[in-house]
Amino acid sequence: MILAIDTATRWAGLALHDETAVIAEYGWRCLQNHTVEIAPTIADMLSRVDLEIGDLDAVAVAIGPGSYTGLRVGLALAKGLALAGQIPLIGVPTLDIVAFSFEQMPVQLLVAAEAGRTRVCAAIYQWQDEQGWQPRRPPVIDTWDNIITSTEKPTLFAGEITPDATKLIRNKSRHFTVASPAVSTRRAGFLAELGWQRLRNGQVDDAASLAPIYLRDPAGR
Repeated sequence: MILAIDTATRWAGLALHDETAVIAEYGWRCLQNHTVEIAPTIADMLSRVDLEIGDLDAVAVAIGPGSYTGLRVGLALAKGLALAGQIPLIGVPTLDIVAFSFEQMPVQLLVAAEAGRTRVCAAIYQWQDEQGWQPRRPPVIDTWDNIITSTEKPTLFAGEITPDATKLIRNKSRHFTVASPAVSTRRAGFLAELGWQRLRNGQVDDAASLAPIYLRDPAGR
């Protein structure tokens, strides 16, 4: 059983996956309450499906980019569970979770996550046979205006996209489309499936050294 923990942004997600099915999945707008909400919600989720912490075989966690505080809370909890239970820990980049949920398409995929101060984290993904969606380059943090202006090919935009950003995207080019909010939601169930995939491939992280992906100094410099 893998427990998936995603606290990268104000959208929080938790899931339990036994490698054949999603057993439980929670997703909610957490705002700035990750510290007080995540651990009790994990306990409630486990209780609802009659499982205990000792039943976990691994923990998958979103490692960024995203909110400094949110990432710190999720990663600290995931590390604590992995070390205490002596189980594998798998870190997964935040934007990869959304990209993983999409099937192959004839256009490129741009995935975004909120970064605060009117900025977003974004990365462009290209489909690669047998590997699925892979980022063309590391993610960037910028304004929607700059991200849209620098995007030229036909693109599907997905992830955390505000109504204002949606208007900008659609007005920029008829070759740009925006995924619906429900399809764009970053689901912890997909994080769990990525966790199982990486676990089977031996892609396990060291709980002591795994660090979040920050695109700017946590102090804001």
